[in-house]
Amino acid sequence: MTTVQLSLLPAADAELDLSSYAFIVLSTSAGKDSQAMMDLVVKRARAEGVAERLVAVHANLGRVEWPGTMDLAAEQASCYGLRFEVVRAGGGDLLERVEQRGMWPDAARRWCTSDLKRGPIYTLFTRLAAEWRDGGGTGPCRILSCMGLRAEESPARRKCPVFDFDRRASNGRRHVDTWLPIHSLTTAEVWQVIDRSGVSHHPAYDAGLPRLSCSFCILGSRSALVRAAQLRPDLASEYVRVEIATGHRFRQDLSIADVVAAAKTDVPVRIADWVA
Repeated sequence: MTTVQLSLLPAADAELDLSSYAFIVLSTSAGKDSQAMMDLVVKRARAEGVAERLVAVHANLGRVEWPGTMDLAAEQASCYGLRFEVVRAGGGDLLERVEQRGMWPDAARRWCTSDLKRGPIYTLFTRLAAEWRDGGGTGPCRILSCMGLRAEESPARRKCPVFDFDRRASNGRRHVDTWLPIHSLTTAEVWQVIDRSGVSHHPAYDAGLPRLSCSFCILGSRSALVRAAQLRPDLASEYVRVEIATGHRFRQDLSIADVVAAAKTDVPVRIADWVA
């Protein structure tokens, strides 16, 4: 297997000048992709002499994320000597919001991402821009937002630009660009980066889960959801309760109640990746 080097980052990234940004923000779920992204961006930032501008941020999802996720995100950031920030949405967690709305998010309406991840991270951008001004910065604060999205994950992510101006996150006080440093990496290459780093990964992967998203992600495969129900039966019961209370199925093609029933008898041999 070929060793993943910085040269494997998309060729267009070579033109990216990290020193032109006041802050380089690494969104971390503590999952494999954000972990590999962190490793490669830190190495590049050190090479360019701007490592002190790196900020790792974790959008805490509360009870719906895998146990130990926030602590692991902090540990991973600490291994690289990064400033670590935690943000969390107000107004209740995912299950509370589903009860309020009376329906679950779906592939076409992923309000869970905008409400619980993107929105709270924007609040960090606001704070960083204020820091910039308080420190004597003039003009819009330039922020580079780095995420671990990969083309291999889904057709939708394959179409995502590696580098783009984030119009929604930008305003008169901040200019935000988005960078997907590992967009072209394969899953095997991601794990190679992690193994080489020596930094801990989440045990959910060792239990067979292909991604570290919400424990019960609406995009998860049936086998992944069944495995999650076996690992987190109490949380699965909460999902069933909310499904009954709202009268709305977790997914059009799949009920969490059916997942819980299958978890009592199924023995997943191969857990499929996400459905979208």
